[in-house]
Amino acid sequence: MGNLVQAELRKTTTTGLWWGLLIPTVLVALGGGLLTGLIGQAFVDLTSSADAEQLSDLIGVTPDQWKFSLFGIARSINLTTMFPMIFGALALSGEIGRRTITTTFLTAPSRMHTMLAKLLVYAMWGAIYGLAIMGFIALGVVLTSHPGQLPDTGGWAMLTLVCVISSILMTMFGVGLGGLVSNMAGVTVLLIMYFLVIENLAQFFLRLSGAPEAIVGFLPNGSVDGLTGSVVADLFLAKAGVVPEEAVEVLRIIAGAGGAQVWWLSGLIFLGWVGLAFGGSWALMTRKDIT
Repeated sequence: MGNLVQAELRKTTTTGLWWGLLIPTVLVALGGGLLTGLIGQAFVDLTSSADAEQLSDLIGVTPDQWKFSLFGIARSINLTTMFPMIFGALALSGEIGRRTITTTFLTAPSRMHTMLAKLLVYAMWGAIYGLAIMGFIALGVVLTSHPGQLPDTGGWAMLTLVCVISSILMTMFGVGLGGLVSNMAGVTVLLIMYFLVIENLAQFFLRLSGAPEAIVGFLPNGSVDGLTGSVVADLFLAKAGVVPEEAVEVLRIIAGAGGAQVWWLSGLIFLGWVGLAFGGSWALMTRKDIT
C-alpha cells in the first residue's frame, strides 16, 4: 500500500492540475473573504442609525456584535470547496479517459488496493485545499472586516475544522463521480450545474411547494452546505442576543443551513452521498475491462 500511495501521489504532483486549480481556489477564497468583510462593515455602518440603536438597546446587543461576516464565510467556503471537488473528478476521469490507469491496475496487487490508495491520497489533497481555502478566506475577512465581526479563537477553530472536512468530502465526491463519468468535460459540467443550478432550483421549488424543510438537508448540496452553515448559524446566534424564533430559520437559510441538521449529522449525511458515489465508482472500476 505504501508504494501505491506514493505512486498515486506522484500522479497528482507531476501534472499541473493540482496547482492549476489551487490558484483560482485561493483567489476566489481571498475575494470571498474581502467581500465578506466589506459587506459586514457596511452592515455595521447601516445599523448605526438611531432606530437601530434603539433596537440594540432593547435586545442588549450592539450592531458590531452581530457577526454577519460569518454568513459570508460560510458561503465562501461552500463556493470554493467546489474546486477540490472538480480536482478529484478531473484527476480520476482524466486517468480513465487517457487510459493511464491501465498501468496502475496491471501492476497493483488488486484494484481494491488501487482504489484505497486513491482514497488516501485524495483525502490528503482535500485537507490541503481546505486549509488553503480557510486561510485565504480568513485573510480577506481580517483585512476588511470590523473587529467585532470576527469570530473568537474557538469560532475560527470550528470553522477551520468544518472547512477541511467539507473539502475532503467534496474531493472524494468528485473522485466518485469522476470514476462513474469518465469524460472530463462531462463530469465538470455535471458537477457545476448540479451544485450551482439544479439543486438550488430544486430547493426553491420545494420551499415554494410547502414541502418539509428537512428534505433540503438530506440533498447532497443541502447537506454539505449544512455542515458549515449550521456551525455559522450557531456561532451567530450565540452572540446575537434575543432573536425571534421565526427569524432563526431565515438566518439558517442565509447561512446555507436551511433544513439542515446539526453540523456533524449534516456531514454524515453527505458522507452517505460520498459513499454512494465512491462505492459506485469502486464497483465499476473493479469490474470494468481496462485496455
